[in-house]
Amino acid sequence: MPTGTPSFRTVINRGELVRAAGAHDALGATLAEQAGFQAVWSSSFEISASRCLPDASVLTMTEYLAAAANMQRAISIPVVADVDTGYGNNLNVAHMVREYEAAGITAVAMEDKLYPKVNSFAATSHALLPVDEFVRKIHTAKNAQADDEFYLIARSEALINGESVEEALKRCNAYADAGADAILIHSKSKSENEITEFLGQWDGRMPVVVVPTTYPHWSAHEARKHGVSVVIYANQGLRATIEAVRSTFKTIYAEGTSLSVEDSIAPVSEVFSLQKLDEWLGLEA
Repeated sequence: MPTGTPSFRTVINRGELVRAAGAHDALGATLAEQAGFQAVWSSSFEISASRCLPDASVLTMTEYLAAAANMQRAISIPVVADVDTGYGNNLNVAHMVREYEAAGITAVAMEDKLYPKVNSFAATSHALLPVDEFVRKIHTAKNAQADDEFYLIARSEALINGESVEEALKRCNAYADAGADAILIHSKSKSENEITEFLGQWDGRMPVVVVPTTYPHWSAHEARKHGVSVVIYANQGLRATIEAVRSTFKTIYAEGTSLSVEDSIAPVSEVFSLQKLDEWLGLEA
């Protein structure tokens, strides 16, 4: 972690809305920081997609950790790592916490689905772990952490699995009681209504994180008014990259030259700047 980088706990304790952008590599994380985001979401969906593999617990913890660590080394805002279900059983969770802490990652989000999990928006089963078993995972994670700054976000997929808001509240309150530092309530609804219903019954005992992928019209301002502490734009960067690169490549191939796209793509000098080339060359002066 670059010297002076605040922990995620420090950032969220400022009391202002935290906005995080999803990324899968250091370049994306750097662009998120330059845009003004307060944190970067190390997205398991994006990391998997960057390998053209499904977000279905196919990659290992080591691969996800390497991506998150590369991002954190490149930026001076905290990375929040999406660690899926914790990569296995309770001992895997303990190992995960220690490895991510050692790599300088100060926050992780762990979800209450069965392992192996599949991306929340996939048309497949999203079976949940029994509450008491996920509570034990939270206890294990908190027992394993070495630094009080380490921040555990307990993510409930109850609404993703078609459960009621009442079930989501029951689960999130149990996770809060177990020692989680924040809860993430996820939804695949096209409207924010079930999220606002949840928030209307939440007692504010700890921060709430939301991911408005399927209800993108819900603004950060509105989320804050309803008591949200963190908004994650989890995959928009990846999706923008796919469209931009596809269009550019198609044009170059069709026209047999890159001339018509040169004004709409970054100059090589911008790449040098992102690489901090002058800073590196200065090391041998």
